[in-house]
Amino acid sequence: MKHKVITIGCEYGAGGPEIGKRIAQALGIEFYDRDLVDKVVEQIGVDRDLVKKADAGSNVLYSFETQYGPRYANLTNRVIYNQFEVIQKFAEKSSCVIIGRCSNYILKDRKDTLNFFVYAPEEVRIQATMEKKNIGRKEAAELVKYHDEMLHSRYKYMTGSYRGDRKGRHMMIDSSVLGWEKTAQYMLQMIDLRFED
Repeated sequence: MKHKVITIGCEYGAGGPEIGKRIAQALGIEFYDRDLVDKVVEQIGVDRDLVKKADAGSNVLYSFETQYGPRYANLTNRVIYNQFEVIQKFAEKSSCVIIGRCSNYILKDRKDTLNFFVYAPEEVRIQATMEKKNIGRKEAAELVKYHDEMLHSRYKYMTGSYRGDRKGRHMMIDSSVLGWEKTAQYMLQMIDLRFED
């Protein structure tokens, strides 16, 4: 089997992690979501609170050098740097699906990578969040708004572009059209065509 790395950026509530898990299971390859990346970063000695601060984009003051761009001089930036290193190692180790964490940008120079972005209308994402978290509409809407703003800010800082920018993706897809299961099937067709022998 060819070595392949699938990155999936996604809007909150659009089903990116759920779709990614289906793809990884269908292909029999590793699945790395944001939480797992953060756990590995914590294991190498970074405090959980710093991981959260880095996620929110706070105290990000210095600019990139070397192949990544930023060279992180404070602790929050060290978290982000370590996330970069972890994702590079995941991609090198074996075929895998990686959710978010600017993985499409981090791995942009690899020839064995296919980058997706999954989105959906806001109301669909709010409804999905209500069902997943078992919460009311107001709280779900606030969660969607919070994550949209936080993830857009983080991605813009890390990459200099926007999460939904087509230049960093090979396919962008609205998961509400087919639903999560069929969206995964559709994306698998592109993966099969891209990596066919």
